[in-house]
Parts: sequence; C-alpha cells; structure tokens
Amino acid sequence: MDMDKVFSADGTTIAYEQRGSGPAVVLVGGAFMTRGDSAALAALLAEHFTVFTYDRRGRGDSGDGPVYDVQREVEDLDAVIGHAGGEAMVFGMSSGAVLALEAAARGSAVSRLALYEPPFVTDDSRAPLPADYVAHLTELVEREAYGDAVAYFMTAAVGLPAEVVNGMRQAPFWAGMETTARTLPYDGMVMGDTMSGRPLPADRWQSVTVPVLVGSGDAGAPHMLSGARELAALADNFALRVFPGQEHNIDPTRIAPALTDFFTAGEQA
Repeated sequence: MDMDKVFSADGTTIAYEQRGSGPAVVLVGGAFMTRGDSAALAALLAEHFTVFTYDRRGRGDSGDGPVYDVQREVEDLDAVIGHAGGEAMVFGMSSGAVLALEAAARGSAVSRLALYEPPFVTDDSRAPLPADYVAHLTELVEREAYGDAVAYFMTAAVGLPAEVVNGMRQAPFWAGMETTARTLPYDGMVMGDTMSGRPLPADRWQSVTVPVLVGSGDAGAPHMLSGARELAALADNFALRVFPGQEHNIDPTRIAPALTDFFTAGEQA
C-alpha cells in the first residue's frame, strides 16, 4: 500500500494508507501500534470496505505537535474521516478504542463504532494505575529513558510482573516498542481516570447515539471483560460481543467477520 498524508487542524501531518472499495472504515490503533500493525485486519475488511489505517501522532510517519492534548488526536481522526468522505465507520483497539469513543462523544462524524477491549480497570480484579502514572511516564520520556518508559507501561498499565518485563527487554521486538515509547503518555491521557478501579462515569459518553459494538475476549485478563461489560451496559445503543478463546491480541480472522456484519448492518439500515 502507498502511504499518503493529510493535515490535522493544527497543521500536523498524519500518515495513512487506503485499501479496498466500498463504505469507509477507519482503524484506530492502541499503544505502540502504527498503521502496519493493523494491516492484516485491514486486508480482510478491504474485501467489503474502503479501509483507512493511520499512524497516530508521534508515531511512524506522522508528525507531532509541541503540546499534547486529546483533542488534537480527535482532530487527527477527523482529518482522516474528512479525507474518507466526511463520515466513516470506526474500529478502535485498546486505548485506540477509548480515543474513538471519545471522538464520537465530541462530535466526530462516526456513523457506527466498534471497540475491542478498551483497557478499563473498573473493579478490584487488578491493581489500578498509580495516581502519578502519566506524570512518571512523561518524566521518563522527557529524559529519553524510552526503555524504562516501556517497562513502566508494561508493569503499571499492562500488569506484567517486573521479572517478565526484564526478560522481554532482551527480545527483538523491544527496540520497536522503544521507538513509539514517547507516545505512551498520550495513551495515558486518553485513558484519563478510567483505569482507577472505580466504575465508569455513567454520563461521560452519553452523547454517543450511534450504534456501538463493544468486543472482548474471554481468555485474557479478567478486567478487560469486566470493563467491556460495564461499558456495554451504559446505554441501549451499546452492545457486547464476547469472542471465545480470545485475548487482548485478537486473531484478525476472528474479529473481521463480526466487524463486517456490524458495519454492513449500518449500510443496510
């Protein structure tokens, strides 16, 4: 796929790829993800839709601004949607699901919204994020301690034991994670206080009136499924879909048919 770029509202360049034909679908990645990480799912969806994958700001071939704000990322998504024709169906993965949900709540032109495992921590099934999580991540990034930032994310946010993360630092994929580590505070700000161990605020996304599919596996961390259930219960236009045997890194061949059915239903309505 050939890369192209659009300009966000603040002038930041956002790199994207487009494939397939049909109604527009935009994929929003989670922490560490660049547009290439969504390529397998995009290829499956491109049999039915025009699929846009993009690098969130600060990652891959996209630019960045001097000061981060979640609204800037909403505007980045808006720029891609604008290029896609002015309205699109959107799929968000992990923290990208929360960004997509926030964009829909803030008025982005999203006609249908599918989310997979927004990493909410809403009960005591795991430890909440430390109160200074974003501040500490930011401090690590500012002194370019990218390996330490990745390790902190993996222990504090993902919940992996420190000894496991120490072993991961020797793996070939670790260097790739360090290249996007400077955006980890961005994901923390997108999540806000939704990983605090407290119930989701009932009114935070009440302005989202389009159909929303909330997906989760049943074989991963228990808090993922708990958070998905809680989100899906917030409104009648939110529906839960559980994928048996799947964890956070869901098999694209398992979720693509569900997304195709959900997005196609929007075209038939």
